Amino acid sequence: MISLTDSQKIGIGLMGFGVFFLFFGMILFFDKALLAMGNIFFVVGLAFVIGLERTFRFFFQKHKMKATSFFLGGVLIVLIGWPIIGVILEFYGFFLLFRGFFPAVVSFIRRIPVLGYLLNLPFISGYVDKEV
Repeated sequence: MISLTDSQKIGIGLMGFGVFFLFFGMILFFDKALLAMGNIFFVVGLAFVIGLERTFRFFFQKHKMKATSFFLGGVLIVLIGWPIIGVILEFYGFFLLFRGFFPAVVSFIRRIPVLGYLLNLPFISGYVDKEV
């Protein structure tokens, strides 16, 4: 079992609220207030989970500056009031930032009974294996 500090537990809660508000904001036709709250909760929660210094090191690596600019630019555009454009930029930046984690996520999902079966179907596994 992984032991978590109190600040990491708070960070996980904040990230959970962030994902909830982002999802709920998209369900309610890109409500800018919910999306803005979700963005703030997610980024602050990430800082609580991995620490402030490691968060800055993760986002501001030289080879991730393009991804960071898209992600944080999308957050800024949502805060300004253009939620659809901001969310599109955020998703693209999120994909660029976290694409190194996708192979680990796919291998984890393959161990889950129903989802693993779906990922091993011929037309899906060819696409997933190509992307990973």
